[in-house]
Amino acid sequence: MSTPSTDAPLSGRRAQAARNDAVILDAAREVFMAAPDAPVSAVAHAAGVGISALYRRYASKEELLATLCLDGLRRFVEIARAARDTADPWGAFEALLRGVVDADVHSLTVHLAGRFAPTPEHGALAEEAGRLAGEILRRAQDARAVRSDVVDTDLPMVYEQLAAIRLGGPARDAALRRRYLELHLASLRADAEAHGALPGHGPSQAELGARWQREAGTGAAR
Repeated sequence: MSTPSTDAPLSGRRAQAARNDAVILDAAREVFMAAPDAPVSAVAHAAGVGISALYRRYASKEELLATLCLDGLRRFVEIARAARDTADPWGAFEALLRGVVDADVHSLTVHLAGRFAPTPEHGALAEEAGRLAGEILRRAQDARAVRSDVVDTDLPMVYEQLAAIRLGGPARDAALRRRYLELHLASLRADAEAHGALPGHGPSQAELGARWQREAGTGAAR
């Protein structure tokens, strides 16, 4: 076992590095949500760090965008795992949607899809996120809590519609998203199906996935 005097400086450096990284990522999210084409220098300015310090951590804008989206996927998975543990099937479904909307993870999809080349880690996390959400949806449908004509790929569209609400700053946007989430939840309940079936069909996995590949390797993430 290492002595405290040996561990403390390393632990402190790691803690400081983690804090610096969090500041950069928070700044990057704020900058790129407002203007996806903004340069990396805008992120450095917002984070209060030098551009060289930022590039030591992230070699390119594409790498920074990829990290932001990884964080979003990880957060989605955390929310979905917690929701899955809710005993009541409707409660689990509602917790999933409320958690995802409140965390605003799908703003990353709306703004950043196609601006970097996804990695296998992105794919694995996306697969897990989809699997967990699908389990929660089907359990709610089996319990006759959610309408039967909703499919897994409908849910990302709900998230993205709500994430697109941007009118009056973060607090106002969050309040409006919660308001319109209530409308979505009412329409997703099983008894809403009595008013008629949903028209058409939900998007395919290929349609959803194509957005992330559209500009990969084209230099869009300069």
